[in-house]
Amino acid sequence: QSLARLLGELGIKREEVIAVGDGYNDKGMIEYAGLGVAMANASIEVQDAADYITYSNEEDGVAHVVEKFIL
Repeated sequence: QSLARLLGELGIKREEVIAVGDGYNDKGMIEYAGLGVAMANASIEVQDAADYITYSNEEDGVAHVVEKFIL
């Protein structure tokens, strides 16, 4: 709900958002975003909610997502 509210305030569509996470508390954000990304070290439940699974935290997974989907 926090992400939805922030996007509304900023005038950004959810389809334009990439959300990356590895914890249970990130699952809703990952499901809501246009592209939900779970880290390789995330639980299976979080990975199952994601559209894409990136490398682990120790393997610079967020940098990989930026390079793959933004740059």
